[in-house]
Amino acid sequence: MSHSLPKPPKSLLRQVGRAIADYAMIRDGDRILLGVSGGKDSLSLLAILRHLQTYAPVRFELAALTVDPEVPGFEPASLKAYYDALGVRWFYEQQPIMEQAREHMDGDSFCAYCSRMKRGIMYRLCRAHGFNVLALGQHLDDLAESLLMSIFHGGQLRTMKAHYRNDAGDVRIIRPLVYCRERQTADYASAAGLPVVPDSCPACFQMPTRREHMKQLLAREEADNPHLFSSMLHAMRPLLQEGADT
Repeated sequence: MSHSLPKPPKSLLRQVGRAIADYAMIRDGDRILLGVSGGKDSLSLLAILRHLQTYAPVRFELAALTVDPEVPGFEPASLKAYYDALGVRWFYEQQPIMEQAREHMDGDSFCAYCSRMKRGIMYRLCRAHGFNVLALGQHLDDLAESLLMSIFHGGQLRTMKAHYRNDAGDVRIIRPLVYCRERQTADYASAAGLPVVPDSCPACFQMPTRREHMKQLLAREEADNPHLFSSMLHAMRPLLQEGADT
């Protein structure tokens, strides 16, 4: 039996539609695997893409993948029943990433190590099951935080791209939420009653991170400048394209 979702608000649909069009993210016949952590952003994106499937001018397949890093406090099992209720094909991969990080991490942050390991799993599943597109749930707030981290700590002008190919060239990575604010996905997830998994990345909640520091800095600045994020998006646009030096 299919689960009926409240329609995503027009503002979210409009912004996602514009990002998809601006960066030619979804093409006719694409087979898209969406990484779903169980957080508000990836669950909102799942609902949005499911809705777009009903009227988009291009036809595309959609499946979901949840990677369980086997860290204490992360219990994503409830997502399995949700995927079934939605009628979405799903994949569920377990890997003791935190344990592996303790053994193999060398001068890297846990978040960076975990992200790299998860990405490898996602690419493997895409190849094994014939998905040519990997969709991820990062939004405008994430991009702004990444830009500041790169400038402050890396001495580079870079952030996450909206659409690009992986190094092997066989998978396209898309981020349809790049024009959306975090508070929009939070509001929709709450209003729609999405089954958000608490502490979808528990290891990141155990200690303050550079990203959290940037989030707080941006929040303070936005309190004085309500146009902050639209200005940052304008500045970041050249960095979002495939081929940008990032």
